[in-house]
Amino acid sequence: MKRKKHSETSHANVSDISAHSALASALASTRLALLIDDSPRRILRDASPRATGPVTRVVNERSIILKPRTSSAMTKTLNPTVEHELSMDRTAGKSAAPDVDAANEANEPSEAQASAAALLDLTPQQAGTQTLLRGLAILEAAAGGARDLRSIGAALGTTRSTTHRLVSSLVQARYLRQVGGGYLLGPKLIELGTIALEQMPLTAVARPHLQVLAEHTHDTIHLGVRDGDDVLYIDKIPGTRGLEMRSRVGHRMPLASTGIGKAMMLDLPPETWSKLLEASHRVLAKVSFKPDHQPDIDTFVQRMTRYSQGGFTFDLEENEASIRCVAAPVRDASGAIVAALSVASTIPYMPSERMEELIPVVQREARAISQELGWRVPQPATRRIKR
Repeated sequence: MKRKKHSETSHANVSDISAHSALASALASTRLALLIDDSPRRILRDASPRATGPVTRVVNERSIILKPRTSSAMTKTLNPTVEHELSMDRTAGKSAAPDVDAANEANEPSEAQASAAALLDLTPQQAGTQTLLRGLAILEAAAGGARDLRSIGAALGTTRSTTHRLVSSLVQARYLRQVGGGYLLGPKLIELGTIALEQMPLTAVARPHLQVLAEHTHDTIHLGVRDGDDVLYIDKIPGTRGLEMRSRVGHRMPLASTGIGKAMMLDLPPETWSKLLEASHRVLAKVSFKPDHQPDIDTFVQRMTRYSQGGFTFDLEENEASIRCVAAPVRDASGAIVAALSVASTIPYMPSERMEELIPVVQREARAISQELGWRVPQPATRRIKR
């Protein structure tokens, strides 16, 4: 009996020694991964049932957790966004120059962090949201004038290596293009922008009618929508008279200084007309070119009253020197003004008499577009005859 107990004890000791040896070997061969939580002073807890307790500490207002690095099999389960980020991390690490923010590099996402994130069962959406938003912010920064890594990083509040990694990804995907030592918006955005315009019902519906106007008048034809205090041009057909205007698709101009913008103001109250005119004057005061005629508030309100009653608007050289235009609003199924179109040319081709003649021509095409968008032409009221 004693021999049996002694034998069991010996086997138990051998098992304990083997277990401790295996554990020591595993710890010796395992690197510790660093998982950073971006929310200040939030302590992350290990969700694994095998853990006996996570080791946590706070560094630079960020909570971190030390965890064993996952195996290669676990790494293969990472979503494509994280895998792409990891590959760019390694590329950026070879090419990035030393930076004053090097002390903060411990806070940068790494392969070990992504592995630990996978252990915490983070969804692909959670893992990729921050990268996606940063990428979009870079595009907006580049569009707003930020050209090099320093200015882009300053706009985003990111370190040089993070900025370099994200910018490199966008260049590779053709959303940015590198020109000298800076970056500009890439051809992929042009492709997507063109597709977006083509998929926009308004432009698809309006285009044939713009072509009719262009063939009939030989002048420049615009289609625009309101964007705050501005008109945003979403389509344009240049005229055939050898004149090129500074307007272009994607360009903005003040509502109250353009004929096409004023057409989208027709349903607004007079006090709003005045406010938009003041906003227009503030914008035009900052530009190098000056329009020939900027009306005062009283004159502007009088003109807008006439325009509102007639369902059209004029641009009498109020936005660009020597340029006049005739515009009309486009309405949707609810009757609300959602866009406007205009015919524009220089004074020699746009005398007052011709502007008056173009009113019904422009209105006809604007009305046709509106009807295709679901707008019903108001029927005149009929009187009932009392018997």
